[in-house]
Amino acid sequence: MSHSRGRRTTLLPVLVLLLVGVLAACGSRVHPETVAQLEGGSAALPGQAEGGTVAGAEGADTTGATGTSPLPGAPGSVPEAGAPVAGTDRTGGGASTDGGAAAPTEENAPGGGGEAGGCEGFTNQTGITDETITIANASDISGPVPGLMQAGQDAVRAYAAYFNSTSDICGRKLEVLLLDSRTDAAADQLAYTKACDQAFAAVGSMSAFDSGGAATAQACGLPDLRAASASLERSKCTTCFGAMSLKANEFENAVPDWIKANYPDAARKAAYVWINAGAVPANANYQADAMEQRGLDFIVRQGIDISEFNYAPYVQELKDAGVEYVQFLGSSSHSVRMAQAMQQQGYKPDLFMMSQPMYEQGYIAQAGAAAEDTHIFITHVPFEEASSSPEVSLYLAWLQQVDPGAEPTSYGLFAWSAARLFVEQATALGGRLTRPALIASLKQVKDWTANDAHGPQNVGAKRTGECWRFIKVDGGRWTAAGARDYSCRGTTVVPE
Repeated sequence: MSHSRGRRTTLLPVLVLLLVGVLAACGSRVHPETVAQLEGGSAALPGQAEGGTVAGAEGADTTGATGTSPLPGAPGSVPEAGAPVAGTDRTGGGASTDGGAAAPTEENAPGGGGEAGGCEGFTNQTGITDETITIANASDISGPVPGLMQAGQDAVRAYAAYFNSTSDICGRKLEVLLLDSRTDAAADQLAYTKACDQAFAAVGSMSAFDSGGAATAQACGLPDLRAASASLERSKCTTCFGAMSLKANEFENAVPDWIKANYPDAARKAAYVWINAGAVPANANYQADAMEQRGLDFIVRQGIDISEFNYAPYVQELKDAGVEYVQFLGSSSHSVRMAQAMQQQGYKPDLFMMSQPMYEQGYIAQAGAAAEDTHIFITHVPFEEASSSPEVSLYLAWLQQVDPGAEPTSYGLFAWSAARLFVEQATALGGRLTRPALIASLKQVKDWTANDAHGPQNVGAKRTGECWRFIKVDGGRWTAAGARDYSCRGTTVVPE
């Protein structure tokens, strides 16, 4: 039996595993104007003076060279109801007809279905002028994997465009300040220093090293409504919240319980394999420890160096140990290596499982037949089922408005969710909108689903959500594995 335990650290695997995809992360896309952001850098767009701002234009990418993106929305910029969403076909065949943008109902309307607060007493303050409310997004754009968290910024820009097309908050439109945390804690701190000074709140941010800006956000009282918090330091920040509520040492029971129910023999012969990078080893063991408390038995725990290309010896170890359930934690590209090595060795365990960030069409495209029957646990409506979710359809449609051809991602969806939650909270507060009031209101948010786009999230309590479901690769595409309903079985907390 192999045990390779790392020192306990605080980064969540669901974000750090994206960092380790140094080898050509599938679908990484970087906007030229964002590469030079941070520390005063800027990249002028064609025909624009450096340091200028680009006003919103119909169907156009409206990101300014300074990283500020006002998106007022123009008549005709709203995607046609029921229209197919270009660029979202998950089978590799072109535009999807399953992800068409449904006409927004009242609850899916830009401001939400709640009652708007009166605007009497509304005052301008940091990040708020007579015309705009500036929200910042600090995400990993440059660094070891260019475009690592681009999807988060794209999603916030998309929601701002959607909101500004028809709505306002007490006469003010949304403006998005784009900041680059560069996959670095110090850069995250610098980005949040700028956000403190220039924005009313931060929304939908995503960084693998978000501990850097945690104290900065708290010290200036900045509401920081992230797609998800990656570190315990960020979770402990009193002004910071996540639309996807996660805690590093808390794991959902739905996953081990589903495995026991559907693969009882494999549950007793399990292996956890991970990539040795950052906090991945520690967090793999957090998960394995929690699942063992639910009755699984991990007879192998094994790390693989990030630079290793030959996975055959590791696969042979799994075969020799009689492992029937393999759980893998790494980037999509490393998952491809694992799947292909198992196929080459003629090794097919009863169940091969990965976690939500590896839900990419690129995994199937690269792994080919080796991807078949790969399973993933997920806590949102899969993009293949967008026609069943008006909110997911809106995300897909507006993503194409601001970045045609962009691939949707799980964390992009949660950044969209964060933007919706911010707008709904700010709209309800109306004339009472201040940083402290928004923070106090966010602390009361529970069971947040963004109109059923994802499972219930404990935003205010900052606890891992308990509701998950499963998808798998079948016939070269992601499909439901079992019921499409979420399984909600509580959580297990293990020592930090």
